[in-house]
Amino acid sequence: MPASNSSKILKPLPPSPSLESMSLLLLFFLFSFILHAPPTTYATSVVHGYGDKQVFDLKKFRWTQQQTDTLNCFHQRSRTEKSATILELHHRDFCSEPISDWNQILQKHILSDQIRVNSLQSRIKTRLSNGFNQQLSQAEIPLTSGAKLDTLNYIVTVGLGGRNLTVIVDTGSDLTWVQCQPCSSCYNQQEPLFNPSESLSYKSVLCKSTTCENLEDATGSSGVCGINSSSCNYYLSYGDGSYTRGDLATDNLVLGATPVKGFVFGCGRVNDGLFGGVSGLMGLGRSALSVISQSYNVFGGIFSYCLPSVTDSGPGSLILGGETSVYKNSTPISYTNLISNPMMSTFYFLNLTGVSIGGVSLQDPSFGKRDILIDSGTVITRLFPSVYNVVKSEFLKQFSGFPKAPAFSILDTCFDLSGYEEVDIPTIKLHFGKEAELEVDVTGVLYFVKADATQVCLALAGLSDEDEIGIIGNYQQKNTRVVYNTKDSTLGFATEKCSSD
Repeated sequence: MPASNSSKILKPLPPSPSLESMSLLLLFFLFSFILHAPPTTYATSVVHGYGDKQVFDLKKFRWTQQQTDTLNCFHQRSRTEKSATILELHHRDFCSEPISDWNQILQKHILSDQIRVNSLQSRIKTRLSNGFNQQLSQAEIPLTSGAKLDTLNYIVTVGLGGRNLTVIVDTGSDLTWVQCQPCSSCYNQQEPLFNPSESLSYKSVLCKSTTCENLEDATGSSGVCGINSSSCNYYLSYGDGSYTRGDLATDNLVLGATPVKGFVFGCGRVNDGLFGGVSGLMGLGRSALSVISQSYNVFGGIFSYCLPSVTDSGPGSLILGGETSVYKNSTPISYTNLISNPMMSTFYFLNLTGVSIGGVSLQDPSFGKRDILIDSGTVITRLFPSVYNVVKSEFLKQFSGFPKAPAFSILDTCFDLSGYEEVDIPTIKLHFGKEAELEVDVTGVLYFVKADATQVCLALAGLSDEDEIGIIGNYQQKNTRVVYNTKDSTLGFATEKCSSD
């Protein structure tokens, strides 16, 4: 593959150049022009930046029709290693049926992501305005990208009431729920509906119990007594119009091979929205009804995940428990404190103290003074407007000379990279607290709006105003071991190849 000469510096010509040297110089510029001319087919050129950079292989991200066995994605493996429970984790697009129009899928993800962010911002503002909290052993579970979901991205398989169910995992939610029989109105799912009558351990939660009262913290809505029933009814809505309504119940949950008896969950009887073909959702938030809180006696309030890229053929993992020896990280884990916010206590907040692009440390008055939310369900990271502006400016300074492309939705820094097989892109590092650092994987820097690379954008966005809450999205968390320790109130990052392929 010929190398680009864009990063070379030409020295001044001597006063009396020879005919031979002038001919060589002419050939040099002609060859350089050919390399960078927009081709009608994919060129084999490489463009280099400067500073700290990493090679981005564009060929790997030019999608063709996918041939994934969707059924296998909904029967993921799990295992117990030492004292850890490990669940396979997949990205939704990896588990989808063959996709013929990747442009539609890629663009839909961004549009749906903005709906989720609007919902999060609304929930946070409601909590702040009301002045009180509202919704918003070791086990490893395979973590997969959920194929047909439009707002949340990663799925795992768990056991409930004696059978396996595939659910979305979401750190921005607390209540776990699944669709149940009989169902008044349910969306289509690939697995059979959960049937409470087939489980000997299923029990309804009473409406005047403490468990029912905990619903307000977990969902933003108080539990109510069912019609002609003493059971606790729940209702949970999402910002995109999706919702679930049903009975609060308990049953035995199995994570890998580890049981969690008397697990409280929602048995959804009326459900609709952008949940795709999965059976429900598993909440990894911090309220009393989240999986993390309910399994605290087993796993000590510690969990971690490693999110695979959609182009990875193998799964990532969701690990429950504090056994760090089962991690496959290639760099040490750097920890920072979780920020306590009494008004939004179910979310995970960090203190953003800096950003560096290509080894250049950026300056902004907000660093160290603003908290930022880390979320497994949001796709694209949202930065405070002032921070985003300096990030964008420095990135364009280091990633220059490429054809521009139109903006798309929230992504306003876009390029036409269809003429390149590889590009060198500057590294992006987010700094938290005194020592923690999240180095964004090379697959998390640029987002393909079009599968043929004619519209590839910087995968970061600015918030609409400075008063909104910043969010670290899952696109920038790929190939990173993210460790949540709710007992010590810390969060850690380490580089890890999430997929074993």
